[in-house]
Amino acid sequence: MNTIRKISVIQFRNYTSSSFDFVAPIICITGRNGSGKTNLLDAVYYLCYTKSYFSSYQQNSVQHGCEGFRLEGIFNLDDDRSEFITCKWRNGKKEIAANGVEYTKPTDHIGRYASVMIAPDDMELINDGGEVRRKWIDGTLGQVDKQYLNSLMVYQRILQQRNAWLKLYANGDFSNSAELDYYNEQLASHGSYIFRQRQEFIRNFVPIVQRFYKDLSGGREHVDIGYRSDLHRLSLELLLKENLQHDLRLQRTLRGIHKDDLIFSFDGAELKLFGSQGQKKSYLFALKLAQYAYLRERTGRLPILLLDDIFEKLDQQRMEALLRIIRTPEFGQVLLTDTHALRVREAFGTDALIGFIEL
Repeated sequence: MNTIRKISVIQFRNYTSSSFDFVAPIICITGRNGSGKTNLLDAVYYLCYTKSYFSSYQQNSVQHGCEGFRLEGIFNLDDDRSEFITCKWRNGKKEIAANGVEYTKPTDHIGRYASVMIAPDDMELINDGGEVRRKWIDGTLGQVDKQYLNSLMVYQRILQQRNAWLKLYANGDFSNSAELDYYNEQLASHGSYIFRQRQEFIRNFVPIVQRFYKDLSGGREHVDIGYRSDLHRLSLELLLKENLQHDLRLQRTLRGIHKDDLIFSFDGAELKLFGSQGQKKSYLFALKLAQYAYLRERTGRLPILLLDDIFEKLDQQRMEALLRIIRTPEFGQVLLTDTHALRVREAFGTDALIGFIEL
């Protein structure tokens, strides 16, 4: 089990300079709204993935009036060793180091430490468009498959280049298609790999989601995940050729794995359209707990579970089920936040494995 033992947060969001020790397997972080509870969880997430969970714009993580931030964390490894991770961002430059040795590329750090966040805005995973769900599946697979992460980055770069080519030759006046052939070949090669890995992921992932949904909700509905992709019909190479004229008219690539989507359902009905708020909450928590279990199985380590204001989201029955689940040996370190210290203390009782941080 990899755990974070200590974190120092400097000029990160609302923190000027603070340090926290995580001395128990489950840490409850309490305080008023605006006290920095969520930001502390985000700092832990950043040390795992070199990015914020809540914003893709790095400047949003910098304390107001400052030019950069610095995060430091001490992680305990499985073999009783520890590792000192630092993440610095200043004026557009990011530096990530392990035990004082800087990574050549920040992406080299991905997969080293795993964490799963459950936060209030996560309902967008169910309610919003396909881009959110693609980002989620890519983030999960990218942690356990370096080739997937590399193929995804190449695919995105080539897709931009092909779209630029389509804009340049939108009138169809091109005599040499060698450049287009190259783009199509690269997209087909890397896109096909991404498609196959997403297929395999869904196959393995659905039974885990079903198990957690049953544990959380009492098993009243049968849940499933469908995978919608153009590549179920034709190879990407043929799709790109078939759709070229349409792509030229609209000046963008309209077929490919960048249009894939996941369809969450219960009892055959699409959750996004017909699910109640309670069903959606149970489904969301089942997805995130299943993501945790999947990462645990694929990496051989227990990720850090980050729970932000979960007491506000679940009814008493689902909350009690969740607390039972996260206290089993299948789960490792848990950091959770809440605005009411008394409520958290009553939920966990006098368990010696629970630690408290009050902001």
